[in-house]
Amino acid sequence: MKSLGNETNQNDEYETKIESFFLNDLKKIKNPNVIEFGVRNGISTKKIIKICEENQGFLHAVDNEDCSKVSNSSSWQFHFCRDDDFEYLDKVFDFSVDLIYLDSFHEAKHVEKIFYHYYPLLKTGGLFIFDDISWLPYLKNKKRNNFNCEINNQEIFNKILEIKSENDDLIDLYFSFIGSGSAKIIKKKPDPLRKSKKLLTRKNSFKNIVRKIVYNFK
Repeated sequence: MKSLGNETNQNDEYETKIESFFLNDLKKIKNPNVIEFGVRNGISTKKIIKICEENQGFLHAVDNEDCSKVSNSSSWQFHFCRDDDFEYLDKVFDFSVDLIYLDSFHEAKHVEKIFYHYYPLLKTGGLFIFDDISWLPYLKNKKRNNFNCEINNQEIFNKILEIKSENDDLIDLYFSFIGSGSAKIIKKKPDPLRKSKKLLTRKNSFKNIVRKIVYNFK
């Protein structure tokens, strides 16, 4: 069972992470349109709403659990559905977007599907934020020790690198490793994205095996 102290520390880390990694960017945007996938405890939702109220913006938040009571602000609308309910959401999201925050189902194929589907909504210069991309806190000897989170986060991290590799001229990519980590993609051009491909690394090449053998004999 997670202790109250650990939960408080994780919430503090989360607030620090989102504030420094993308909320400060959002504060600079006038009349921002924001989409958030995954409301959970409403920490990020309330902070985004506050910025939208101050900057005359609007937040559309989506979750498959009823989070409609998180706020009574007129600067947001809650959508009680899955983030891949494209039949419904494609009718709702008929506008260009300044920022999309993805913090819903943390599995690489799902993250890729959501990213490619909603990325075209982003304005040039717009931000796409992925939460939970670092596996480091979930390693066996670390404080959050969790097999599923370790594997899923590492697979998401690798998938984002694959997307970047195929679209280096179209997007910029930044990472934060505070807490469970975040990734930020900035849309550089309006061109459609190319599909991701497996990275052709030389990690398991014969040349690298020889390099390791030589290194070990030094």
